Amino acid sequence: MSETGTLDILKRAILLERRGRSFYQKVADQSDQPAVREFFEMMAKEEERHIQVLADQYKAYQKDNRFVPDPLDEERASEVASRVLSQELKEQIAAAGFEAAAVAAAMSMEERAIRLYADRAESADDPAEKALYKWLADWEREHLHFLSDIDREVTEKVWMDNSFWPF
Repeated sequence: MSETGTLDILKRAILLERRGRSFYQKVADQSDQPAVREFFEMMAKEEERHIQVLADQYKAYQKDNRFVPDPLDEERASEVASRVLSQELKEQIAAAGFEAAAVAAAMSMEERAIRLYADRAESADDPAEKALYKWLADWEREHLHFLSDIDREVTEKVWMDNSFWPF
């Protein structure tokens, strides 16, 4: 891919992560539920880490026309999430329409990020670039996984509370 195309993808990725960070921080700031606030603050911090990694790669590629191997975090998103995902969080989200809607919106953002990163990881020739986008796609898949779990449980709770089950 041309240098311009590579830099454009990095800029798109940085913008995607910035939007995610802003969204998650806004939800955290507006929530009066402690577990919900902690969860969305954690998500915002993870997006901040992604922004930093992408910005460093952008600078390196702009300067030397190559990606640099980055000591990417080995801690998985699921390990981070397990520290904040709790029954209390799920109950607090279920009780609040705004936070439940935020989870659904976040799922859509994560899906867009996964597509961008997975496509780029597949098409990249540079091993460091391929590793970067694979790492990002894997993180975003894990974010989507636990957001989907929250969404499913919240939906089922609402259905149970409102007798929406057909049997």
